[in-house]
Amino acid sequence: MAQTLDLGSRVELVSMDPHFHDISIALYSPDGPGLPCYQVHTYSHLPGAAERVAGVADAMQVLGGMEQTSDGLLRFPCGHAHLLAVKRLFLEACKLPPEQPIKPRPLHIFDKKANTTIAVASLGQGLYEARATEQTPGVERRVTTIARGLIRLGEMEEVADQPNQVRFGCGHSHDALLGLLLIRAPNVRAAVREAEAMASRGVLSAPSSQE
Repeated sequence: MAQTLDLGSRVELVSMDPHFHDISIALYSPDGPGLPCYQVHTYSHLPGAAERVAGVADAMQVLGGMEQTSDGLLRFPCGHAHLLAVKRLFLEACKLPPEQPIKPRPLHIFDKKANTTIAVASLGQGLYEARATEQTPGVERRVTTIARGLIRLGEMEEVADQPNQVRFGCGHSHDALLGLLLIRAPNVRAAVREAEAMASRGVLSAPSSQE
């Protein structure tokens, strides 16, 4: 008989994990009181599946600055959900090969269109500012584009009269999470298409179809 669990609401899905036998892995948000938490889960009982899920959870802690609760769930230290950002974090964690060393992303990227490096500086209390390291043709427009991309990917807030600044609504700094979002910020449409493709390859199946 297929197994079902009360895992709460499903937040995001990778229907076919390319790094482990094409199993389905999903991120859930358990219902109940307390701070928003998340759980990485698969219905697969293949040998090594539990270790793969644990590896994804570990990667989310490193790449996104999450922490593990005493119940083995994941949460952000600020206590907020950061729903859009955690979706992207989960997808990026699943994309990493298990054997690849994991480390936080830097707060800068090289932007090909501007032909220069664009960095994001933390100004404290969840406020960040995108800056170009040198002036090149069209660079200011690219800096603003990247700031807008961070807003869309991370559900961040705009700052009045400061088009290159963005803010986490929780008022806390999330350097690791922002570094991860920064990679996709120059091309948000491509990031959205990729997420849709990863979820549409199948469904999260019960063990009877994954053994």
